Amino acid sequence: MNSSRHIFDHGRLAYLQIPALDVNVSAAFYQANFHWQIRGQGTEHLGFSDASGDTIGAWVTGRAISASPGVLAYIYVHGIDAALAQITASGGDIVTEPYAEGDLWVARFRDPAGNVLGIWQQAPR
Repeated sequence: MNSSRHIFDHGRLAYLQIPALDVNVSAAFYQANFHWQIRGQGTEHLGFSDASGDTIGAWVTGRAISASPGVLAYIYVHGIDAALAQITASGGDIVTEPYAEGDLWVARFRDPAGNVLGIWQQAPR
């Protein structure tokens, strides 16, 4: 983590809870696809740190799956096509194929629990 910033700076998005049917399956999916670090053990609540270490969160059971999200989280990737191939190989589905948005490439996927999230990369594809 960058020492000049703090994870708990005022106004900073720092913590997410992601609904899960099985926290261990969800944790394995995000670790394999995005290199998130997993914290703890459990069947109802399992924590994570994203690849940067700047955002933390947990997978939680007993919460509605975000199949039609209002707020939609996007994860940055290096190589959107390779990321989508890995996502499908590890149990996810492509919801929206990559499309250009300005000088970015954007896509959406469904994780093994059914949550829809996005990925993006800077152009060129």
